[in-house]
This record gives sequence, C-alpha cells and structure tokens, in this order.
Amino acid sequence: MKKNTISKWAICSLLFGSLYANAQKATLEVDIAKTVTKIQPTMFGLFFEDINFAADGGLYAEMIKNRSFEFDKPLMGWEQPNTKRSSMNMQSGVAAPVNVSENKNNPNFCRILINDDKGYAIINEGFRGMGIKKDAKYNLSLKVANPGGTIKKIIFQFIDKDQKVLGETSIIPSSKEWNNYTLQFTATQTEAKARLKITFEGTGTIDLDMISLFPEDTWKNRKNGLRKDIVQLLYDMKPGFLRFPGGCIVEGRTLADRYQWKKSVGEVENRKTMMNRWNVEFGHKQTPDYFQSFGLGFYEYFQLSEDIGAEPLPILSCGMACQYNTGELAPIEELDPYIKDALDLIEFANGTIDTPWGKLRSDMGHPKPFNLKYIGVGNEQWGPDYIERYKVFEKAIKAKYPKIIIVSGSGPSPDGEHFDYAMQELKKLDAELIDEHYYKSPQWFRENAGRYDSYDRKGPKIFAGEYAAQSVSGANPNNRNNWECAFSEAAFMTGLERNAEVVTLTSYAPLMAHEEAWQWTPDMIWFNNLETYGSANYYVQKLFSLNKGTDLLVITQDGKPLTGQNNLYASAVKDSKTKEVIIKVVNTSAEAQDIIVDLKGNKLESKGNLTTLTSPNLQDENTFSDPKKISPKESEYKLKGEKAQLKLPAYSVNVLKLKMIF
Repeated sequence: MKKNTISKWAICSLLFGSLYANAQKATLEVDIAKTVTKIQPTMFGLFFEDINFAADGGLYAEMIKNRSFEFDKPLMGWEQPNTKRSSMNMQSGVAAPVNVSENKNNPNFCRILINDDKGYAIINEGFRGMGIKKDAKYNLSLKVANPGGTIKKIIFQFIDKDQKVLGETSIIPSSKEWNNYTLQFTATQTEAKARLKITFEGTGTIDLDMISLFPEDTWKNRKNGLRKDIVQLLYDMKPGFLRFPGGCIVEGRTLADRYQWKKSVGEVENRKTMMNRWNVEFGHKQTPDYFQSFGLGFYEYFQLSEDIGAEPLPILSCGMACQYNTGELAPIEELDPYIKDALDLIEFANGTIDTPWGKLRSDMGHPKPFNLKYIGVGNEQWGPDYIERYKVFEKAIKAKYPKIIIVSGSGPSPDGEHFDYAMQELKKLDAELIDEHYYKSPQWFRENAGRYDSYDRKGPKIFAGEYAAQSVSGANPNNRNNWECAFSEAAFMTGLERNAEVVTLTSYAPLMAHEEAWQWTPDMIWFNNLETYGSANYYVQKLFSLNKGTDLLVITQDGKPLTGQNNLYASAVKDSKTKEVIIKVVNTSAEAQDIIVDLKGNKLESKGNLTTLTSPNLQDENTFSDPKKISPKESEYKLKGEKAQLKLPAYSVNVLKLKMIF
C-alpha cells in the first residue's frame, strides 16, 4: 500500500513538473539599437527557368502552339478535320514547289491546297487548349501569300470541344506575295480549352506563316506581351532580383542546344525556334511539344526585371553542357565566343546607343541602359573543368567591366566532394558571390537553419540560388507544395536572414508550372489557361520579401540564436524607411506555443501588426479550387510595455511589425 502511494505521488510530481515546464514562455531578446549589418535589397528574389511550360504556354502570352511551323514535326499542334479533298503541307526555301520564305531563321511555312470550296479548315490546339474570357479582346496576326489569287476569304474562329463558335473574324487575302495581316476579335464565352479554327473560302493554293494570337489585356498592355495575372503575382512580392533564364536550360544537353542570348533578341519573328531541353529530360513526363520560340527573350527578361523593381541577374553558359547529360566541354582555347557573349551582354544591358549592342537595345524600345550589376558564369557545373573556365571568364569580365559582380557556382548540392572542392577553390580566387543549391527534405531545411552561422564573414558572399523542400525526394513527380515544406523553408529562411553578413541573395526554384504540362515539382506558382495561384511556399517567400527590412538585428534566447530549440526559429530586422521593427518567428511544433519578445533599445508604439501564415495539417496545400487555403491573415497587435507576448499557432509563420518612436 505504501509503495503504491509513493508511486502515485511521483507520477503526479512528474506530470506537474512537465506542465509547469511547458507553461514557461520562451523569452526572446532583441536589441533594436544595435545593427549587425545592412540587409541587401536583393535578399529575397526570383529564379525563372523555362521549365514546366513557364515561358511559351505560360508567362509569354502567345496562344498559338508552333506559330511558325518550326517544331521538329512542323505540323505539331495543327490538325485537319477534313483531308479528303484538300491538304496541308510544309514548305520551305528548299522544298518543292518553291515558295521561299522571307525568314532565314524560321524558313518553314504552311502551304495549303484546297480542291473544292467546302469550308476546308485547319485547327490549332494551343498550349493544352486556349484560355479565353467572355468579352475579352484578342489580337491575331499572320503572314499570308495568295499566289493564284483564288482564295477569297479566310475565317478565324474560337471553338470549343463541341465545335461551338465562341468568337469570329476574317480577312480577304489580297496579295500574291507575302503580306502581313492584323485583326482583332472578341470572345463570346469563357472557355479554358478553346481552339482556333481557320476556314478557307475558294479553291487553289494559300501560304501561311507566323500565325500569332495574344490577349489584348497583357501586362502593362504591351502588344504581344506577358500574361498579366502571372506577372502580378511576381510584382506583388517586390522581389530584389530576377535570375534568368535558368537553371539547367542555360547549359543545354549539348553545347549546341545551350541557351544563346543573342538568338533571343531582335525582331521576334527572326528568333530561331528550338526544342526545349526539358522536352525529353524526364521519363515520368514526356513533353514532345515543348519548344522555345524565344518570344520571351533577354530583352523581355530585362524589361520584366525593371517592371517589377528587381535587379536583373542573367546566367550564361561557361562552355560546359549539363554534366548530368553529355558534359560536353568547349576547349579552353575555344572559349572566346562564350566570353564575347558575356561581354556583349553587358554592352547590350548597359552600353550607350553608340555601341552596337546598346543600339540594338535602343532599337528594341529601351534607349536607357538597364543598369546591369550582376552576371552569372555557368549554372551548377562542378569540378576542375569549371574552375579552369571560371578563371578565364573572371579575368576577361573584370578587365573590361570591373564593377560587374560575377556569380560563380558551387555545383548542384550543398555538400559532398564537388561542393567542398568548389568552395575551396573559389575562396582561393576571392570569388565575390557563390551560388549554392539545395533540394532536400523538409527536415533538412529545419536542421540547417544554422548553416551559415559559422561561415567566414570575410569570405565570399553567398547566393542561395535554388532551393525548395522536397516532400518525397529530389526530381520526384510526387513532390507536393505542402505546408510542411513551406514552413520548413521559412525556418531555414530565418537562418538566411540572420546571416545577412554572408547571404545577400536567395531564391526559391522553380518559379512556376502549368497544371497539365509540368516536368518538375514542387513549384512556387501554378497556372492553367485561365487561372493562377500562389502555393503556400509563395506566401512564405512573399512574407519574407515584403518584410526584409534594411538593418539586421540580433534575436536570441538565452544568448543563442533560435535554430530549432523547442521547434522555434526566429530573425529580426528593422526598416529605416518605414521606421518599423520586424520580428519573424516560425513554430514548427504540432502544438501552439506562447513566447515573449523582450524589445530593448528603442521606444515602440503600442499598436502594431501581426501577420500569421498557418494550417493545421502538414499535407495541406493550395489548389485551383481553394487557391488561398494557406494564405496570410493580418490582425492588429497591442504592445504592453517593452515585452511583446505572442501565442504562436501550431505549424505557423508569424511576422510582428511595430513602429519605432523617435
């Protein structure tokens, strides 16, 4: 009996002690008066790569697939409902019968022989359909030659799957030679899977080329521009930089199919179409219709950067094809064309109109320089071959443009032999900015929130250029943009921000994906032909970007930074422009937690703002049917004295903003 009594007492004591311990509020200390370092405006930015139909079929608002018939299969994307008495064939400058295209870069055109006047038609399927909206206007342009003058009329119609007409316009092809036509028509119904039907009246031969269709309502109402809803999401983040055009797409599977920026500028119709490297990369998602028209080229990337207030950060080939593919190398003695591309790009961006490339920029519509400050040499190459080539680029760029900051790469992983070698060699070379990539589990991101705490403050600066938590494993089609991944990235990002002395640029990757045409998951933004939404990861990135501040502050618990103690992570900044203190705290626990933030060094107003991003289930995610399931909720916060008391929901990202009093 006595034994049982002591046992119960001991159990009660343990339970009471546990409850008492849990009731203790973690106290975080912040010295508002002490600035550790300035936070760079580039701290949180965007990484764009033409993967997942992000350019053609996505950001670039062109609605016609294979508009100039230059895909490897020239009639891909086009169909003929009735071929009994008429035919559609490809022609080029070397094919018979000869009808030479005016365009040497895109020589193919479509020759149609119509044998009777029975309404022969061709149909373009668009990019997994065409998204049209009721009462919206659409601008169509094309080149037509009517050699015999026997085709009397061409009718253009939006149709749905049941052949119902959803908008119509027409032209009379008046010239036997190539002639440009522009016209506009209005959609009579909203439809995500519309197609464009082109019907001919008359008999004989008609030649078509560069058939192009854009919504009139584009970003900044630019003719043949970018998709407005997608750019708006980017603009709303106020990103510090835009990295483009990738990513592995920079490297190419071979050097021949690397991204060559000079082929992406000038008149759009003269930009040579080529197969996108992600066309055949993944067995789980073959996309044989994935090509690059380069309508979204380097000029448009620079322009977009300017539009959204971001520093442009172009990445160029260093003469090494993707080492996961061929690993083809340009010999050191044959690097001159690659180096010239880099030097000419800086001239294109920054040169006066008296320079050849500055003049081209001006002729394209931008006389003022783009004020380029950064350029990347290679994407994620590794080994001695990369270091050897980097040295050559660095010497040439600095000799002509000493103020340009060069981004170098540490390879595809955040650790291991390739990473260690690159970091060692780049430090020896006094590299300015080293790009690190990590696609790891949510747990890895939580466990590595202190990754940069021990980095040399006098060494190279770090660009966290590609990262995303993988819910399953890297390059796995089952990866999801779930809440655990998002708040784990937020935990990691507090560590990036706390180490602003070392880390100066960061970006999630990839940026976006088409709902039906993706190759890689997860992705920050998802879109279909009519809609777009930000994932939970997007809202994490946006919260940090909008609240990056200008000065880094120290935030500690018991004198130590929060890197996961009691599942808490934190960073603190102040904004000298808005006169605010901004505290970010992430709770990765399944339980709510009470904390106290002791704010010293400056008086604060009693009213502030608290933004919370939370969801109860680790697997929760935003979707087209529920696009804001996980999105920030704002509330007024009242401060009493110098200590802010916060109740942090389970699995939450929290941002507290308080005005300073001077």
